[in-house]
Amino acid sequence: MARAVRPRRSRRTLTTVLVLVLLSVTIITLDETGRAEFFTSGVKTAASDLYSPLRSGVNGVLDPIGRFFAGAVDYGSVEQENQKLQEKITALEHERTAAASASAMYRALQRLLATDRLPSVSALPKVPAEVIAQNTSDFAATVTVDKGRDEGVSLGDPVIGPGGLVGEVVTVTHTTATVRLLTDGKSKIGVSFGHQQEATLDGTGQGRALQIEYVPTTSPVSKGELISTSGLQGAAFPPGIPVARVVSVRDIVGAADKQVTARPLADLADLTYVEVVQWAGSS
Repeated sequence: MARAVRPRRSRRTLTTVLVLVLLSVTIITLDETGRAEFFTSGVKTAASDLYSPLRSGVNGVLDPIGRFFAGAVDYGSVEQENQKLQEKITALEHERTAAASASAMYRALQRLLATDRLPSVSALPKVPAEVIAQNTSDFAATVTVDKGRDEGVSLGDPVIGPGGLVGEVVTVTHTTATVRLLTDGKSKIGVSFGHQQEATLDGTGQGRALQIEYVPTTSPVSKGELISTSGLQGAAFPPGIPVARVVSVRDIVGAADKQVTARPLADLADLTYVEVVQWAGSS
């Protein structure tokens, strides 16, 4: 009678069971003797030694990536803050410019008001006007104002600005007028200085010094002296309107007159508001 052969798989299963039983008994024995902790700690140490290089490698890869994304987020935040600061700076600069402009305009209007109160023109009717165009070249210098014949402006009317005389009206329409400035090459104004010394103030072109003609060598005149309208030349201008200040005086050998130059009191290159004086005696 043939013997039955036990399958190989059954043998493997039995061996596995025996190994597990033996391992369980060993662990129980170690636990009873207090050696289980040594065993488990050894396992932990081995696992830690095995994982430590792997963990360092992973951290070495992930840390720069984390720093990159954190830096990207911080950079975007910094950019937003910089943009906000730049907008605030721009707004403050605009406010400062506007404040400076308003302050300059206030000072100019104060000077115009002071000129308006001069005895020579305070009692005369005046037409307030705004400069709407400047027309200058090497020899000519004029401005256009926004008031004309409809508001009572006439040819030859004197025009005053902040500080003193600006010029006179040379052309006029119903709504505008052209004012020839003191510096225009065709401008000639009768002036006086000192002890009623009479002379003529000539324009020589925009940006150039005014020339004072017909000042005898015997006439006392000094730098810084005030020049005002004389009221002569057919009374084209009321007397006593401030015009300019002397900036240089030179005696020419053999000449009958001194060479005298002056600078306008009004800032002719930066006119905004003026007054047209309705002078009854204008020519």
